[in-house]
Amino acid sequence: MFFRENPVPARELSVNLRSPRAFALQFAFVSFLGAVVYFAWPKHVEAGRLVGTGAAQNLFNLFFLGQYFLLAILAPTFAAGSITGEKERKTYELLLASPLKPSMILFGKLFSSMAYIIVLILSSLPLMILCYLLGGIALSEIARAYIVFFFSAVTFGLLSLACSSYFSRTSSALLVSYLVILPLALVCVALTRTDPAAEDTVTRDFISIAILPPWCLAIWTIVTALVTRRLLRPPDVGSEGKDVVDEEEEMKFAIGVVIDRDLFPDKLFAPAKRNDLMPDGTNPVLDKELRSEIFSQGTLMLRVVIQVSMLLSIPLMAVFLFWKPDQASNYIAYIIIFNMLVGPVFSAGSVTGERERKTLPLLLTTLLGPGRIVWAKLIAALRVSTVLTFLLTEQLFLAYIFVPQLQAVFWRLAVDLLIIAVSCLATTSIGLLCSALARKTSVAMITTYLSILVLFVGPVGAKMYFQRTIDSRIEEDRIEVFSVLSPFAAVFSLPEANSDETRASAGTGDHAVKASSSWMIVGGVSLPLWSVFLLFYPPFCAVLYGLTYLAFRRRWWRAGIE
Repeated sequence: MFFRENPVPARELSVNLRSPRAFALQFAFVSFLGAVVYFAWPKHVEAGRLVGTGAAQNLFNLFFLGQYFLLAILAPTFAAGSITGEKERKTYELLLASPLKPSMILFGKLFSSMAYIIVLILSSLPLMILCYLLGGIALSEIARAYIVFFFSAVTFGLLSLACSSYFSRTSSALLVSYLVILPLALVCVALTRTDPAAEDTVTRDFISIAILPPWCLAIWTIVTALVTRRLLRPPDVGSEGKDVVDEEEEMKFAIGVVIDRDLFPDKLFAPAKRNDLMPDGTNPVLDKELRSEIFSQGTLMLRVVIQVSMLLSIPLMAVFLFWKPDQASNYIAYIIIFNMLVGPVFSAGSVTGERERKTLPLLLTTLLGPGRIVWAKLIAALRVSTVLTFLLTEQLFLAYIFVPQLQAVFWRLAVDLLIIAVSCLATTSIGLLCSALARKTSVAMITTYLSILVLFVGPVGAKMYFQRTIDSRIEEDRIEVFSVLSPFAAVFSLPEANSDETRASAGTGDHAVKASSSWMIVGGVSLPLWSVFLLFYPPFCAVLYGLTYLAFRRRWWRAGIE
């Protein structure tokens, strides 16, 4: 009765499940998991013959990890825009003024968002059964995996809905959702995944069945209460003039970090509003993007991003920079992951945001050429994402100054900073290209995140798995070629402090460093992997910029004809 009287899920399901994108995404989801199973399938399996427990557990573990992280990525994309989409379409107030109770609105949005996720989970069941047919895996393990999938997916969706209710734009809600969800996903995987090398399976089963569901139910209760209260007494309704937030008024009630446009480093990514006329030759698009566009919806999203990133950096800094300086690469990896989350937010909506605000035709008919417009969009997005990312490098400078082990490889600090800077350029360029090709910001952001995952994480994940697996269909040398696409591979190819190769380099010079790092043959010349990465990505980003220019120029040309 509760479901039949609620028109929200009926409308949402009709829109989501009948669209061609739903079928395409389900096909891509199952195809990706099928490719994982195919390439990781033990090579020496004969008909009617079972393989050892270790091979079956390896395949099951890889399948579980792949599907779990796909759910962690896809769940926010469906739920984070449930309420912000109403705000962007100017239907939020109509929804709140309807006879529906806040609990019914929340249930309808959550059910419609999670229904498709549940369909994706169930569509992977036949592939999971293939792992069972190898032997060495009990049906209880498969049931436990799907229990973890279900509770985690609903938790991720509800947290994304909460972020959607507190922000005005889908991009902001999606970014904060990922910052909250990904750490939870890592903790959950560490506690519940099946590891063939571990023997304490009873503890994992107990955590998956007895600990995880009550904690998820507690999170559901708290988040539901917060969202229903906000829907019952919404502070963000009124005339359309309230879409632009007064920063001075917002700062009076700000908690934690406060952004002051006149102070360093805030003025690097948030220069003060212009009170005078622009000088001759100034690019008005760049000036608008830097001074008003990002902050027209207030500073809540940026303040949350900065505070969450700094909070996570404190324990990581203590462990990887001061306690175990020989693992400093892990902290650089955290900075790159942060940029992977932040970079697309400021670039993937650069062009699609103009379309959604109905200002793209006006922009295309100005005296500015497409080259100046695209360049301004790139510089504005790159400036904000780079400054926010480099805020996390302060701890890196402190560690290299005060930790003696890191001082022995002080030259590595410059290489790490270059890798981070190139990663910022890559994420921004990919996001801008997707924004020029897509029609909606949500589609552009999803495409950007998936592209970055394939380029940055795909080669490293494949290499790590096949190095630990004896039976594989892919040779390690073939995977090594794709490592040049990943900044993680470049970072981990550098010598660590106090490692054997670092101590050897102190006595034998550069030859020891050559033996310690990952090297590649390029044009008959042996180069370290990190240098090939730094040489490859600037031209690659130039190609992406060229494609973006051509895509935007086509829209500019069509606007001139019309």
